[in-house]
Amino acid sequence: MRLLAISDIHLGHPENRAVLADVPPHPDDWLILAGDVGESLGHLAQTLEVLVPRFARVLWVPGNHELWTTQETDGQSLGGLAKYDALVALARAHGVLTPEDPYPLWPGPAPPMVGPGDGPVVVCPLFLLYDYSFRPAHVSLEAMRDWAMEGHALCADETRLSPAPHADRPAWCHARLHHTQTRLAALPPGARTVLVNHFPLRRDLLFIRRVPRLAPWCGTVATEDWHRRYNAAVVVTGHQHVPRTDWRDGTRFEEVSLGYPREWRHRLGGPPRLTDVMREILPGPGAAPSPMTERTADRASLYS
Repeated sequence: MRLLAISDIHLGHPENRAVLADVPPHPDDWLILAGDVGESLGHLAQTLEVLVPRFARVLWVPGNHELWTTQETDGQSLGGLAKYDALVALARAHGVLTPEDPYPLWPGPAPPMVGPGDGPVVVCPLFLLYDYSFRPAHVSLEAMRDWAMEGHALCADETRLSPAPHADRPAWCHARLHHTQTRLAALPPGARTVLVNHFPLRRDLLFIRRVPRLAPWCGTVATEDWHRRYNAAVVVTGHQHVPRTDWRDGTRFEEVSLGYPREWRHRLGGPPRLTDVMREILPGPGAAPSPMTERTADRASLYS
């Protein structure tokens, strides 16, 4: 029994829809979908119709692309909180766990223990968004968009991701942080966690070297210590389209993106089999590196 994860499958691209179609049954495994399966309710529905029957359990968190305002097939325009609520309802209709559902206990093999906890492993799907605090210290919030545009990196969220009814995206992010902290604080004493969020939880784990000025749209500094605060065995994220494994304080961080066709062609040389690019979250590799040798590594060196 394994816990697998994938994100950023972006079904708006025909090549990625072909990759999705080729997934064999995994009747004993759980699957995390860590956001950006596409832009519309239809993209999420198509993904779940393929994957839910093939896995024992599926968990989903939204990315920024899911939250974009879209004209749906029924003619309804959906954005903001209304779009998120519709996505949650769709996922639940397929039996998929969302950030609004009780966090499930992992029934399979546990990872090596980190921190003081010896309790159950709890898988925690999160929706936290971003608040622009990943921007450099010398860039003010007022100047941030001009600074990003100078680097050809203004995020499409600025016109396509409505925060309604919140005043702005940082306000929505802060509401989600408060809501999520309350839930995580109520976990059983000693519990270990698998924290799942589309956006990176730490600024030092940004690897968007092609477009570094997209950093403000990548997370919030409020979560920098959540892997320690909530005793995380593993943190699962997407968004960057840079699949990799990192370690911080004995916690494994997995970036699990597939990405756009031009990216996976460059990385893999040809169309991937989706199962082959899914990351194994649990039980995962062996014990974490010692604090003196904590490292960043690619999948091959950790899983070979």
